[in-house]
Amino acid sequence: MAVATRSGTCAVTPELVRNPDGTFSDKLAHFHIRKLLRLRTFIYFGAWSAVGVSIAFALATRDRLELNVLHDRNPQFVLLSDGTVRNGYTVKLLNMVPQPRTVMLKLDEGFEGASMTLAGEGATNVTETEVTLQPDKLRTIRVFVRADPKMLPGGSRAFAFVITDPSTGERADYTATFNSPEKLK
Repeated sequence: MAVATRSGTCAVTPELVRNPDGTFSDKLAHFHIRKLLRLRTFIYFGAWSAVGVSIAFALATRDRLELNVLHDRNPQFVLLSDGTVRNGYTVKLLNMVPQPRTVMLKLDEGFEGASMTLAGEGATNVTETEVTLQPDKLRTIRVFVRADPKMLPGGSRAFAFVITDPSTGERADYTATFNSPEKLK
């Protein structure tokens, strides 16, 4: 209004704000499409698109079954009365799908003479057992692994816990350490 009335000194004069063809004068226009379609706008659009695509890809390809194992710190191992060595572990199984599922928890085949016992689960001295997981939940299980001392080199030995979902074929493993005394009698 200030331009069209020359700061209030005259009546509204459209010729002061419009071109002869009726469009706004370039001197007064606040927005031009040229300001939106600049190189900087395309660079920003490309950067944000790349971020969005990478997040979508990460979500689409993430693992839906996860395994974490914590070795007991104290005691690191226990010598049982029958001569075997036992280590304790806290095994955390994470089901990242919205349906319940049953997975197989087992020791890897390379650990000869070893067996596991699940505390409170009833599975004793087995190398493989079924575990039921709730949808989108973490399940924590206490596992005791025992091994024949004749099969142990003394010190520590690496082995793996493996979980597999028989229905989908998904698999996760975790390399753990089995501790034993340096010299067994």
